[in-house]
Amino acid sequence: MTDEVQVAVADGVMRITMNRPAKKNALTGPMYDAMTAALERADASDDIRAVMLEGSGGSFTAGNDLADFLATATRGDEPRATYFIKKIAMLETPIVAAVDGVAVGVGTTLLFHCDLVYATPAAKFRMPFLDLGLVPEAASSILAPARFGMAKASEYILLAEAFGPQEAEKLGLINGIVAPEALGDTAMEAARKLAAKPPAAMRAARRLMRGDRKEIEAAIEREMVAFGEALRSDDAKAAFTAFLSKSKG
Repeated sequence: MTDEVQVAVADGVMRITMNRPAKKNALTGPMYDAMTAALERADASDDIRAVMLEGSGGSFTAGNDLADFLATATRGDEPRATYFIKKIAMLETPIVAAVDGVAVGVGTTLLFHCDLVYATPAAKFRMPFLDLGLVPEAASSILAPARFGMAKASEYILLAEAFGPQEAEKLGLINGIVAPEALGDTAMEAARKLAAKPPAAMRAARRLMRGDRKEIEAAIEREMVAFGEALRSDDAKAAFTAFLSKSKG
């Protein structure tokens, strides 16, 4: 679909690489489509027992490409991020993330749905939805308070403050901090270990650990409705216009 998402399978692990380094792997519609298709393939294949997700060029992802996102919204199309978010939240295949550099917006919220996450000292997490006149997504409105506690969730969602890997590890968002040169190997080794486990037991254990999927689905649906309403607001229009004008200047 696009060269900006690379997919390779070996040793039972599907490796998905966001490959748009010049834009810090900011996500476009075609990139979302490619990643959604890859995740669907992983769940449909008996030979793929784990997924590893990473970015290229020293970044995980800068989140949505706002120009592409705004163009989609202006046409009235449903954001393709919607399908990706729903798929990764409901994924039956275990998933490991390797985070280097920026992890903005969905780059942070998707991590709530990963089984294992490793990051470098350069990792920087941020959920700037409110700064854009928007609301959180990917069920982060319930998962962040549950994982972080309400005080820290308010700090990082309502204030939209950035935080580093030490704080992310303390909050339970990531499993460990590793050197940049070891990040890929560390994440892949973890993915291979997951892939080697009995698959039926793995699926059952993940379902038990994650609890009621309907609660997550309901939160995502509520967020999507609120997100759509916020996107049409004057606050969001002004924030997007200011951001795009700054990026052009």
